[in-house]
Amino acid sequence: MAESKLTPRFTLNAQVEEIASEQYRLTVPAGKADAYRLAQLDDYSHLPRRKFPHHSLTLSLSARTSSDSIPGTWGFGLWNDPFGLSLGFGGRPWRFPALPNAVWFFGASEENYLSFRNPRPSTTDGAMNAPSSAQRGFANGFMAQTFRAPKFHPLLMLAGLALPFSRKMTRRLLSKVIAEDAVNLSKGDQLVAPTDWHRYRLEWRERRVLFEVDDVTVFESVVSPNHPLGLVIWIDNQYAAFTPEGKIELGVLENPEPAWLEIKELQVG
Repeated sequence: MAESKLTPRFTLNAQVEEIASEQYRLTVPAGKADAYRLAQLDDYSHLPRRKFPHHSLTLSLSARTSSDSIPGTWGFGLWNDPFGLSLGFGGRPWRFPALPNAVWFFGASEENYLSFRNPRPSTTDGAMNAPSSAQRGFANGFMAQTFRAPKFHPLLMLAGLALPFSRKMTRRLLSKVIAEDAVNLSKGDQLVAPTDWHRYRLEWRERRVLFEVDDVTVFESVVSPNHPLGLVIWIDNQYAAFTPEGKIELGVLENPEPAWLEIKELQVG
């Protein structure tokens, strides 16, 4: 783990613990929907966004979760920490909010809607690297997901002006600025049970991203995020939603019982 330069961060009563040699468990405790709970490993927390360490990366690890319905979000991959400030978790430099750039394996409970596009049919079905329309893209579940966005776009000014009057219009404008692609691994032929040990591999290059589960390609896309990005492995009880109907919600969820994410055999190159 030392060569990956990952630093643990966690809120009150959450834990990042080494339970065996090079095997880590990230745990958030049970609790009501009155506090943010996070357990995280990352390599960017105390850096300004322009100095995030990665311009391309191959990440592989084995992972499993305590449940296939964890309240909030969890996952592993890379992002630009676009929100700047987390719900209730400090200890890092303040950053201006930014448009999202991310590539990750991402678990999101049903309260989340983390897409700016509506589900749409796919033109290809059947192959492991050509997901069906039931699997393609979308807003929650267990996903292989990627976002690419510029630092600025003129349509953002229109989106900001439209927000007080029409959130649907704001969402449509953002969908023209933010490129995204995803496959849902909790549906269809590519069903992956996150509670079982699986070997995950993510390859991020300038012009493409590739995702593998147990040495099988499950998703490939030309939507490659802009650099620099930071490496993150996390579990929390936070949710965010911006639905096609224009509804915006952001908050924390109850954890009826402790929830955890275990990782081992981490390789970064």
